[in-house]
Amino acid sequence: MNKSILYDWSMCLQVESVSCYCRVDGGLKTVVNARKFVPGARLCMQPDVKPNKRKSRTSRKERCRTQAPLLPGLPDDLAISCLMRVPRVEHPNLRLVCKRWSRLLSGNYYYTLRKKFGMAEEWVYVFKRDRDQKISWHAFDPVHQLWKSLPPVPPEYSEAVGFGCAVLSGCYLYLFGGKGSVRGSMRRVVFYNTRTNKWHRAPDMLRKRHFFGSCVITNCLYVAGGECEGIQRTLRSAEVYNPNRNRWSCITEMSIGMVPFIGVVYDGKWFLKGFDSHRQIVSEVYLPTSNMWSTTGNELVAGLRNPSISFNGRLYSVDCRDACKLRVYDGDKGLWTRFMDSRRHLGSSRSFEAVALVSLDGKICVIRNNMGITLVDVCDPTTVIEIDSARMWETFARKGQHRSFMANLWSTIVGRHLKTHIIHCQVLQV
Repeated sequence: MNKSILYDWSMCLQVESVSCYCRVDGGLKTVVNARKFVPGARLCMQPDVKPNKRKSRTSRKERCRTQAPLLPGLPDDLAISCLMRVPRVEHPNLRLVCKRWSRLLSGNYYYTLRKKFGMAEEWVYVFKRDRDQKISWHAFDPVHQLWKSLPPVPPEYSEAVGFGCAVLSGCYLYLFGGKGSVRGSMRRVVFYNTRTNKWHRAPDMLRKRHFFGSCVITNCLYVAGGECEGIQRTLRSAEVYNPNRNRWSCITEMSIGMVPFIGVVYDGKWFLKGFDSHRQIVSEVYLPTSNMWSTTGNELVAGLRNPSISFNGRLYSVDCRDACKLRVYDGDKGLWTRFMDSRRHLGSSRSFEAVALVSLDGKICVIRNNMGITLVDVCDPTTVIEIDSARMWETFARKGQHRSFMANLWSTIVGRHLKTHIIHCQVLQV
């Protein structure tokens, strides 16, 4: 009787082992281990049993092997080497070819290689306020001499005033603070990614402010002073944004509230000059290493004019309205001296007024209200390169406005186009 029971039990075990090995022991990981305990066990054919999770890596590698190459007939590393040589102006078209190309041009790896091998290109980005007080912005490609359209600025900045603009990591353009027509003073921060051609949100500032000073030191964004709606209009507070930590932090307050109208970073220090609450001109300097503010009235600040730029360790400033003359600060003597005179005076009209000095391809780039651009080689001040960007802008703008010939002619005669002016200029690298 005992033998018959053992026989029946062994038969049931054999049937179970043949039909499904996974019921023998839940701890067995492979078919081989199952066969050690149940001879003759077969693969489980039940569809509801999930495959081993470790197979996902193998399947992922198999998908990578089976997917179409970036360029037919070439391994992907060589294909990327070819694609990263394509001019930046053609990148929007590359993204439309296929999903793999779109993912490649949306990631950091592609642009890191372009920068590493000296293929990154710098474009000039210009923010303008038109006669209807609307904000628009465009990019200029100095290599192909082209103006390019860009996605609209976020709605809260479409009519804002007194907002800041800065570039971090060379390819992220930030707009921060300001005063909107609806919200009033803002803490909002947004940034534009040149690699994806899209706007994104960033952490808000700690304090609402507009018409403040801002600068970038060691890839950190500093803001100070300005105004805020309320009882305390002129601010003394200051703060810094660290993109690596993605947060704002307070720094030491200024000794006096200020609405800055000019600021520059020179010799590791941030110099600010502006109006206090009594509309008197005051100036302060901030040293990031010690987190300290101090008042200053030396020749550097006294002779500082808008626009100015710290370039290759030296401080430059305009010496006339159209920037046909430039000055340089001599740190050893503590004096401003004449640097160059192109003798190409354009006139005193507001359209020829220099609104920004930026660094472009190793040269000082002068940008004027009429969208004109001049390049100055600091190694050879006699070398001045005039770019016909103003005429190109007129052609580009008229195409975008779709106006009639008579409307364009009348606008030129009465000078209505001169009512627009540039408020910010930056250079981004991709």
